[in-house]
This record gives sequence, C-alpha cells and structure tokens, in this order.
Amino acid sequence: MTSYAIRVDENLKAGASEVARSFGLDLASVTRAFWTYMVRTGSIPITFDGEQPNEDSLEAIRETEEIFAAHARGEIKGYSSAAEMFAALEL
Repeated sequence: MTSYAIRVDENLKAGASEVARSFGLDLASVTRAFWTYMVRTGSIPITFDGEQPNEDSLEAIRETEEIFAAHARGEIKGYSSAAEMFAALEL
C-alpha cells in the first residue's frame, strides 16, 4: 500500500465529500474506485465537454435558429424596440 496526497480547494473538497456521502462513500473510496476504473479500462472516466443540452433545449435551439433564419430572409418582421413590438400587438 502507498499514500497519495493532493492539494485541493476546501470548497471543492467539501462539495465532493457531500456527493460521495450521498452515495454512502468517503473521498478515499471514491478516489480508489476512480483509479481502479482507470486501470481496468485504460481510460479516464470523465469528460471535458460541457454539459450537453437535453432534447427540450435542443428543440428550443432549433426553433430559435429557424426564427433567425426566417428573419434574415425577410419572412418575419423584426422590431427596433419593445415599444414598437407592443404597439404591433395592439391591433
């Protein structure tokens, strides 16, 4: 057996400890499990990608892109101010 010490921000450690505790584990157990997984799979079990949007968010993004494209083609009228937009709503 060997020991390994790391320096980490106190808030980060506290947050990680909370997550580990919610699974009934301590940080040492989680660290051993992480390293064991790395050795067993030959990979690092994390991603450096940002969080990926869910399907609802992707649909909203698609709708927004369609609206911008339609506006660029002149198919949808734009407004230069909120007042102009509200005035148009009062038909």
